[in-house]
Amino acid sequence: MLKLYGFGPMRSLRVLWALQELGADFEFVPVNVFAGETRHPDFLQLNPAGKIPVLVDGDLIVTESAAIVLYLAEKHSDKGLLPASISDRASVYRWMMFAVTELEQPLWRIAKHTAVYPEDKRLPDDVALAREEFLQMAAVLDRHLEGRQFLVGDRISAADCIAAYTLDWANEAQLLGQFTNLAAYLDRMYARPKAPQKIAEAFASLG
Repeated sequence: MLKLYGFGPMRSLRVLWALQELGADFEFVPVNVFAGETRHPDFLQLNPAGKIPVLVDGDLIVTESAAIVLYLAEKHSDKGLLPASISDRASVYRWMMFAVTELEQPLWRIAKHTAVYPEDKRLPDDVALAREEFLQMAAVLDRHLEGRQFLVGDRISAADCIAAYTLDWANEAQLLGQFTNLAAYLDRMYARPKAPQKIAEAFASLG
């Protein structure tokens, strides 16, 4: 059985989304980031980078959430998270990479300089720059979603599992107010029966 090592509110949600959409059997193994469990020697054997999520499929170990989602989509190719046509697959790859580079990176910079780093290492100017960069790229995706239900084609794809989580992160940072298409897309995606918890709900469930 597949094993997913993760921590509820973080990027593990992307992989949970894909697993649930695929109807795959898996075991979720919680790894408490706040308790330092990603630095434990046993975990570092799985991912020397000390980061989650990690997927274990037999002897295969896959790290990085986008790579795991792509692996699962290809492993269960009959379930449609990757389109049949190569041109549509190229679009899926495009929007997945867009989400993890153009959208996630400024969000992560904001998080680091507002919450993660010690206060003496936080740079308010970098937060302002990251917000500006995010808004510029979010506008691109907002225009793309005009008149669309999903990022590619007429059904959910691996790109949606990545992008919807990333936009929920942005929503938590109050960055989606001006983007009506992104807000509507976020609502549609999380209304799906197999959607995971939203980030706020996942944090709340930690107790």
